[in-house]
Amino acid sequence: MLERKPGALDFARPLERWDLPVGFRLLRRRLEADLGSNGTREFIKVLRLMEHASLGELTGAVDAALTIGATSADAVALILYHRSERPVGLFSLDGHPHLRSVQVDPPDLHAYATLAQGA
Repeated sequence: MLERKPGALDFARPLERWDLPVGFRLLRRRLEADLGSNGTREFIKVLRLMEHASLGELTGAVDAALTIGATSADAVALILYHRSERPVGLFSLDGHPHLRSVQVDPPDLHAYATLAQGA
């Protein structure tokens, strides 16, 4: 509902005792200074990121965005999702001794070059 009526953000009863960290207030001020009334809409998009992240995770993403001057909701979301990614683990042969003798030949890239020339 707030996305349709962003002016109600300051008067929404469910949010009246909501004490957000300082970074959120700073982000809102910057967005509204840069974008006017669209800044409030952008701030609401940032708040909606809590549908998929905790307040602590979002606070860290907001603080990081403010540090680098990237204040859009998309920038905050990108930082948030980047932080939640887990690195891909390497395949370990521990416990798979029968695979140690397997050799995989490297691919023949000339076949791809032939396909690209035909296109």
